[in-house]
Amino acid sequence: MQGEQLVVNRWRRYGKDRLYVEDHAGVKVGWWDLVADDGHPEAPEHAAVLAAAVERWRTANAPDPAAARVPPRAPGCPAAPDPEPARPWIDLATNVAGAEARERAVAARDAAPVKTLLARALRVHTDERAWRIGADGEKKVGVQLEKTAAEDPRWRYLHAIPVGRRGADVDHLVVGPGGVFTLNTKHHPGATIWVGGTTFLVNGVKHPYVRNSRHEAARAGTLLSAALGEPVHVEGVLVPVNAADVVVRGRPDGVHVVPRMQLRRFLLRLGPVLADAQVDALYDVARRSSTWR
Repeated sequence: MQGEQLVVNRWRRYGKDRLYVEDHAGVKVGWWDLVADDGHPEAPEHAAVLAAAVERWRTANAPDPAAARVPPRAPGCPAAPDPEPARPWIDLATNVAGAEARERAVAARDAAPVKTLLARALRVHTDERAWRIGADGEKKVGVQLEKTAAEDPRWRYLHAIPVGRRGADVDHLVVGPGGVFTLNTKHHPGATIWVGGTTFLVNGVKHPYVRNSRHEAARAGTLLSAALGEPVHVEGVLVPVNAADVVVRGRPDGVHVVPRMQLRRFLLRLGPVLADAQVDALYDVARRSSTWR
């Protein structure tokens, strides 16, 4: 088993912080507890390979030391105070679409496995089902973002961005020539969706999706502005997935409603508002986990 053939995925939930290592065929090598700094190989002979994979991951994800470098002081100038140490950060570009929702679904299933099986058999709505369906929807939206970037590489995207320390997350963040957007996936298979202003109905039942999307975009704008050092405008996008019918009578202010299969065309048709250098700078700060804390 060669080190370069291994895949390392980070998992951080519920106070735990782990690296899971496997090969490209999905064969598990083991996992590493970053909190206790302790390895758990699947087999004793995998211990050295696991440790080497973790060390390579740490090296690849270490913050750039150049960011903390102090320029030389000119003669006669007073010494500047010591700079604050660089905050460690994780590259969110490695996150997989639906990862946050999938982990919550797995946690709900593991907490009540028998109840979960019965609920699935009886088609009862549970938290596990909601998270699982949500993860499926986010994965489908992720495919559309991949197609967008393949057609125009200036478009960048991130998935499952953890925001703050209370379990909130952004399903997808998109940055490109057309602007910056937070995407909130709403997977309602076979449903009828009606939108008018701030009203968002799913099979006739009102949901606070518009308000939540607007708040999410505003919060993202605040955090990105602070990280970049200049104002960043972010708009929210609600993305219905697999709905039978989507009717938009009036677009909410600051929030777009774009069905999943129309997302690629929506993004590619936006007029240019950001230069390539601005897109690069925004993506660079957005991909840092420290930006969102």
